[in-house]
Amino acid sequence: MPLTLPLFAALAAAAILALPASAADKLVVTVTHPLAIARPSETITVPWSEVNKALPHALIQKIAVRDASGRILPHQVTNVAPQAKDPERIGAAYGDLIFQHDFAPGEQSATFTVEQTETVSPPFPVKAFARQVPERLDDFAWENDRLAHRTYGPALAAPAPAGAVKEVLVTSGLDLWCKRVDYPVVDRWYNKGHDHYHFDQGEGMDMYGVSASRGCGGTGVWADGRLHVSSNYKSARVLANGPVRAIFELTYDTWAADGVFVSEVKRFTVDAGRNLDRIESTFAATGKTPELTIGIGLHKNPADKNQDPLVTLTPDASAGTLAQWIAQKTNGALGTAIVLVDPAAFAGFAEDARNSLVLAKVAPGQPLRYLAGAGWDRAGHYPDQASWLAYVATESARARSPVTVTLSTR
Repeated sequence: MPLTLPLFAALAAAAILALPASAADKLVVTVTHPLAIARPSETITVPWSEVNKALPHALIQKIAVRDASGRILPHQVTNVAPQAKDPERIGAAYGDLIFQHDFAPGEQSATFTVEQTETVSPPFPVKAFARQVPERLDDFAWENDRLAHRTYGPALAAPAPAGAVKEVLVTSGLDLWCKRVDYPVVDRWYNKGHDHYHFDQGEGMDMYGVSASRGCGGTGVWADGRLHVSSNYKSARVLANGPVRAIFELTYDTWAADGVFVSEVKRFTVDAGRNLDRIESTFAATGKTPELTIGIGLHKNPADKNQDPLVTLTPDASAGTLAQWIAQKTNGALGTAIVLVDPAAFAGFAEDARNSLVLAKVAPGQPLRYLAGAGWDRAGHYPDQASWLAYVATESARARSPVTVTLSTR
């Protein structure tokens, strides 16, 4: 009888059947889910240890992942937490095999094969990417084929030296760059500079204002009727970098929150084809603090005043979601959203002068999981508020009903 093991795929767990010890010609991956809705760009994760068990000596540069029609799918193999050293170079020391599938409406099962190849497989186009940007005051930037983001590091928060002119911004808010192309733009936009990427020159633009707000998905501790927030991130590390998924962590140094000192580590999972990133925030707190109330924020009005923005907010307590639609004079319309993954964590809504907030309860040391992101009407995916709200509802349902992965050999 095969053994079912937990598999962390995106934000939630799914089941895996352990493989027999004998070698196989192919590893068969069967993916199921309970929803009748479409699930485009569903990310499927298989532990590399199971691939190596079925296909001994399989190497990441000499495998192919095929769908039921035989089409080769883009894939990547992570090395986030190596399971073992590999001195004999037999391909045993990696993390996860990752690929994607577009589930059509009503398609609740799909089968794939993982096979060894004789020739080296060329790399696939990168659709998820993250890096620190030391050439721009320690920004940290990330993107996929839908959207780009950045947030701000210690160099930007440092005071200007005496007599010097320097940009200073103290915030742990998360910024958005709106794209209308599916290829990476972060490096190109930083290269062309601030005076260019704030205008749409054919690829999109940075039109989102963060300032001291939470931006799109920044956090703080809600206590004594107000939000207590950290400074700019202290350190960053990239754990995986495409082509299908990027994973990175940002660490925020200790700050005071109504008599309690708190620090935070945010882990981001950025998948190709998705407008909402998956974020795990884990907080540490001093003393015997059994629980924290965290506010996850959306800037109330991130558009320039000359855009005459009309902002509509749609909270949904039953789903733990907060969606925003910002209609602008000449820059099009932008939807933003926060989605809590665990409905039991939901603790209501709140606001302060800058932010609309989803409140969530979490114990120190336990991850708070949520989705955050945006969609621009000029990118062509969400032309109006109704389509954006429908997308947010779908992503909430997907986060709470993860796929199940079953492995067998052929």
